[in-house]
Amino acid sequence: MTYPLIVLPFLAATAVVTALSARRPGFSGRMRASALTAVVLLLLTAVFDNVMIGVGLFGYPPEHLSGLRIGLAPLEDFSYPLCAAFGVPALSCLLGRSGTEARR
Repeated sequence: MTYPLIVLPFLAATAVVTALSARRPGFSGRMRASALTAVVLLLLTAVFDNVMIGVGLFGYPPEHLSGLRIGLAPLEDFSYPLCAAFGVPALSCLLGRSGTEARR
């Protein structure tokens, strides 16, 4: 179960950064946009990972996986698009300047 352990720090960092951004303006709108983005990225991951694994472009050693799959794609493959959809906007919000500061 190597891959699930690799995923955990990314999920934890995403949860922390997203929680820290909750007090910034526009949080609910950012979460709606992140959720929509996550749905699209997860669907694309499901389609393309299954195709690429199905045609033999790559594979995973079963002893390193959780064993849960969506089609041929291991569940761990879906964590990175999820982290990107929520973590990147939250991190951008935390590191970026507010609109008022940017206009000065």
